[in-house]
This record gives sequence, structure tokens and C-alpha cells, in this order.
Amino acid sequence: MNLRTPLGAEVLDLRAGDTVTLSGTIYTARDEAHLRMMEEGIPFDPEGAVVYHCGPVVQDGRLVVAGPTTSARMNRLTGFLIDAGVRALVGKGGMGPEVVEQLRGRGVYLALTGGCAALAAARMRLSGVYFEDLGMAEAVWIIEADHLPLTVGIDAHGGDLFRAVREKAKTQFHQRFNINQDTVS
Repeated sequence: MNLRTPLGAEVLDLRAGDTVTLSGTIYTARDEAHLRMMEEGIPFDPEGAVVYHCGPVVQDGRLVVAGPTTSARMNRLTGFLIDAGVRALVGKGGMGPEVVEQLRGRGVYLALTGGCAALAAARMRLSGVYFEDLGMAEAVWIIEADHLPLTVGIDAHGGDLFRAVREKAKTQFHQRFNINQDTVS
């Protein structure tokens, strides 16, 4: 399925593990940008928006690399964006249970494989910036994406690929080393 921003209720039908492509306007934001938006307000229309956890490298007005940042860093900083209407978060590594609940019935988390920063940038072009004073990595860059390939990591129903992988790995570890799971937290 090709998603196009601004996103609507179509994302509510997606399931963890689905593959999608994303086209349209997306906004980068890392820790400092989230904090600034909490203080000063969101500089873009959040309704149906996509926030990409990314600190891109920009040179001569173009994206050189734009790989995902570890999203869990933004766990405690995300709720206000979802409450404002943001429909999708993009990043790597998943997010905590509080974000899984915040997304329930409202949005999705889309995963981009870490280490593919040049590939991601090849599917994007810059169209503006907010909070440039925060520096290249922390500014909110306005990006036009063209069929960016993603996987639904967390769906609007509480499905979480990352939780499932963690649970499976933990079970296999305990089985391999004959550890009783009831005695280990």
C-alpha cells in the first residue's frame, strides 16, 4: 500500500508487519525539536502529519543521508504530537509501551531499517526547515518523500513487532540456557 500525506483513517487498517511506501511531506524531529515544539508549539499542521525520527546530513541544500534515529529516545516526548493529530511516527527500534497505547486507535509507527541512510535520502528531497538554530541534526526539516519503503512496526490495535521479537528472543535464550523464566525477570 502506498500511503500519502496527510494521512487519514487508512492507517488504522494497517497491521504490524505490513509493508508500505510513504509519499508526501514528512517532518524530521529528534529530542531537541520535540522539546522546542512542546514549549513553542508545533510549527506545521499536525493533522495527519508524519514525524520522522531523523538527524539528516544536509549539504548545499540537499539531503546527503537521512537515516532513522533510535525512536525510544522520544518515548516521553511523543504524546503531545499524537494528541495534536500526528498519524505516523517513523524511526528505528520501536517505542515503549506508553507510545503503543498512545497510538491505539489513532496512528502507527513505521520502521525504517537502520544503516540505510543513503538509500532513504535517495527517496527524499528537502523543501524547508523550522528551528534551524537547533543545528543540522536537531532542526525540523521539511522533506518530500517519494515511495519511501517502510514496515508497520506498531499498529493502531496495539500490535508491536518489536515486543514480539523481544519476547521470542527471551524465550529462545531461556530455552537454550535452561533458565526457568519464572525465576528471571
